[in-house]
Amino acid sequence: MGKKKKLQRFAENDTFEHLFQYNYEQLQQTGFPLKGKWREQFFNNNNPIVLELGCGKGEYTIGLAKARTASNHIGMDIKGARMWRGLRDTIESKLTNVAFIRSKIELVEFFLGPDEVDEIWITFPDPQPQQSRIRKRLSSPRFLENYRKFLKPAGVVHLKTDSDLLYQYTCEVIAAQNLPVYYNTSDLYAEKEALEVKQIQTFYEKIWLEQGLKIKYLRFGLHPQK
Repeated sequence: MGKKKKLQRFAENDTFEHLFQYNYEQLQQTGFPLKGKWREQFFNNNNPIVLELGCGKGEYTIGLAKARTASNHIGMDIKGARMWRGLRDTIESKLTNVAFIRSKIELVEFFLGPDEVDEIWITFPDPQPQQSRIRKRLSSPRFLENYRKFLKPAGVVHLKTDSDLLYQYTCEVIAAQNLPVYYNTSDLYAEKEALEVKQIQTFYEKIWLEQGLKIKYLRFGLHPQK
């Protein structure tokens, strides 16, 4: 994407009322006004909140919002030019149950209050293959601890990935923390069940499937089993 087009998208992003853009300095100085108040002050309902981390173009955020009209959906990413597509789709589809956050995922806990989120979706994140970047994997113990600050005790995390490395790593983290696993497959589309997670496919997921890559899927909780 050319620099001019990116700048045009950034400028349009500033006009969207369902986009919230905060950096660390702003969060430290003023905090985020909707933290713990998303339902009553933005969505104006008491419906469940579903959070997508690393949402990219918002394909899953939008897809879930259309399928689950009785839920609220928040997509988070740092890439504003990509997020522009999801922001536009929200307007064009006249969706009132969608919001986006543009910020680093490391800062997610600043945006959400205790027990405010019902589900977390992590769809095709960067597997961070370098050994030095393990802590940046979105299923690392560091991130799971952050998620516990705002995910309800009965809440679930969904991970969908084409990466064998990230899938195996996440399985190891789950086992080490003795977390409950509700679904686990190393070949999602070989499963016969009509799972919701199959119904939405990102642009790149379709390409990977055409190339014969297997998609892995995990659904798990964050509180250790007794």
